Amino acid sequence: MQHHELIKFALVGGTTFVFDLVIFYALTFTVLEPKPVVARIISGTLATILSYILNREWAFKNRGGRERHHEALLFFAISGIGVILAAAPLWVANNVFDLRSNVTTTELVVLDFVLGFLIGNLLQMAFRFWALRKFAFPVEQLRGGDAGSTDLHPSDAELIDEELGHA
Repeated sequence: MQHHELIKFALVGGTTFVFDLVIFYALTFTVLEPKPVVARIISGTLATILSYILNREWAFKNRGGRERHHEALLFFAISGIGVILAAAPLWVANNVFDLRSNVTTTELVVLDFVLGFLIGNLLQMAFRFWALRKFAFPVEQLRGGDAGSTDLHPSDAELIDEELGHA
C-alpha cells in the first residue's frame, strides 16, 4: 500500500508544485520583485493549504487515527517546516552569497527556480513524506474509497486464513 500512497503523494506534489510555481512567479514579477524569499513563503503557504486538502482527501485518505483538528495542526506544523526548508536555499543564496546582484532577469529566473523549486522542494518533499506518514497520518484505517481494496500485506492474509480456519 505504501507505493500507492507514494504515487498519490507525488501526484499531489506535482499539482501543488505547479500551483506554487505560478504564485511565486506572479508575485516576484509584480509586487514582491525585490523580495523573492517572502514570495516563496507566501506561495509555499498557499500550496500547503491545497496540499492538505488533496493529501487528506486523496493520498492519505485511508490513514488517520487522530481527530481532524489535531491532524490538521500536525500537517501544517510539518508543512511549515517544509516551507522553511524549501525557502532555505533561496535565502542562503540571497542573504549569504548576495547572488541577486549583477544578474540578468533570465539568470534570476533560472536561479530562483533551481534554488527555490528544485533543491528546496527536494528537501521539503523528503521531509514531508516521512513526517506526514509518521505523525499526521500515522495509522492505516479503512476510511473512504479504498476501504474495499484487496491489497493485503502477506501477514494480514495469513491472519485472515487462520481466522477462517484455512491454515
